[in-house]
Amino acid sequence: MRLNVAAAPEIVPAIKSVADQWTKAGAAVDGTCIAVDVTDELPATIASAVTRDHSVALIGLNPAPDAKQVPDVWVPDSSTWLLRIQTEAAGFLPRTATSVAQSPLVLAMPEPIAKTFGWPKKSIGWGDLLTNFSTAEPLQVGIMDPTQDASGLTSLLALSQASGAVGGDPIEALKAKSRALTALDTNKAVLREELVAKFPKSEADIGSSNTVSAAPLSEEDVVAYNAERPAIPLSAIYMEPSPAPLDYPYTIMPQVVDEQKKNAAEDLLEQLQSVVAKNALAAAGLRAPDGSYGANFPAPMGAPKASPAVTPAATKSAEGTAASAALTGADLSAVVGGWIATTKPGQALTVFDTSGSMAETVPTAGGKTRAQVTQAAASVGLSLFSNKWSVGVWRFSTDENGTKPWRQLVGITSLTTGREKLQNSIAQLDPKQNGGTGLYDTVLDAYNHVKKNYSSQKINSVILFTDGANENADGLTKEQVVAALKKAQDPKRPIRLVLIGIGDKVSVDELKMLRDALPNSNSGVFLAPDPTKITSIFAQAIGSRTGVI
Repeated sequence: MRLNVAAAPEIVPAIKSVADQWTKAGAAVDGTCIAVDVTDELPATIASAVTRDHSVALIGLNPAPDAKQVPDVWVPDSSTWLLRIQTEAAGFLPRTATSVAQSPLVLAMPEPIAKTFGWPKKSIGWGDLLTNFSTAEPLQVGIMDPTQDASGLTSLLALSQASGAVGGDPIEALKAKSRALTALDTNKAVLREELVAKFPKSEADIGSSNTVSAAPLSEEDVVAYNAERPAIPLSAIYMEPSPAPLDYPYTIMPQVVDEQKKNAAEDLLEQLQSVVAKNALAAAGLRAPDGSYGANFPAPMGAPKASPAVTPAATKSAEGTAASAALTGADLSAVVGGWIATTKPGQALTVFDTSGSMAETVPTAGGKTRAQVTQAAASVGLSLFSNKWSVGVWRFSTDENGTKPWRQLVGITSLTTGREKLQNSIAQLDPKQNGGTGLYDTVLDAYNHVKKNYSSQKINSVILFTDGANENADGLTKEQVVAALKKAQDPKRPIRLVLIGIGDKVSVDELKMLRDALPNSNSGVFLAPDPTKITSIFAQAIGSRTGVI
């Protein structure tokens, strides 16, 4: 019997070493010998293959070629991959996901630069790194593309949490984060080799414009870099608060239905939890899941003897169980959404419900109305977008412009020149007394408006906020709007429809119907039962393709 294992490149030598010893010792299940094929695959490649097989996709990943097969066992570098996949493909149910190694996330920095910051005696936190981007002469900081790399994604999550502490002001927090993301975008990389190649090679290189002075990477990356004995070695700065490490979940994939093969996969997992495996991991620059390390581990200066033990972040299994973890797929989608809004060019028509029901108060918002809460969220959301975006604003109810249920406040305008005008338009999103909800006609007209103004160089979206159900008796019927949307869709000009339901009275069925009228468009439905959560839902919507339902 042959067991196929695909793993992140850095852990492959350890898995091969353990598997080879096991098979040479006569590995077998019910009398059948086991052969183990271990291949190194970038986690993004297998993630793309998995989502392809589920007819979904992760934002930022290139489609996997049809020839790329999903393995029996997958060992990515982080369970964030499993969370991201399950956010888009609820049917992805691994049989098990158990951490077999870990590598803490550190700030890699050339030793001469680290010493100017007082390392190793002085600690450096994520807040310090965030503040760096606001200084007159900030360090050049690199990062792995967070849509394609777990260390980059986890780093952004830590920076996002640090930005939330900036005076408690959401606008100031977004500005701080936006500065950081904009700076990081100039030095992002898709492959680890690309990023580490940007570290200075000599004293003369330090501080030059074509080098980086720091980058959040894994402890293993620093170990591997220093193993080459560079002229300028890297220090590993263990940041506070300590972010989630790379946790290498051993994932038995759902397609493994043969009991013998499943038992073989579980037996290999047992081998990878042995003392022999711990030493093999140490040789590869990795720690055991409990944070300790085996013999001859080349610990960087200042490395803790043990880091916190890890459990893979919450992932549903085929048996329906889940490991508890604070991290969620929604958290990751929101981080990805912030990155995309700040670094990728796009255009969006934002459409706001101004029907009479938007005047109802929100218990969790100190008596503010739904409209007031939505306006505040819109103001924060607009700050999320960089000047690479163009944005338009519509309001809709019934009879807003003659018999039309919607009215344009600002046409699709570049934020480079129109940010103030767009920001000022938010004050005009007050509810219309006794106004109904002209949902169907508005969705169709908004979609066609973006189609008419389509930009092939940008992400094109309609982002609509509503708290109710269609109430426009003189407008389109369900059958008519579905037929019209299907007819309007053009595969050569993809437009994403993002529908955000506010409060507890929104018609989820109608939103799903509108989404489903646009198959293969990555349109999605997102719900904010508590309207005060709209801002985080908004960021999540940008970073997730398929919605929450």
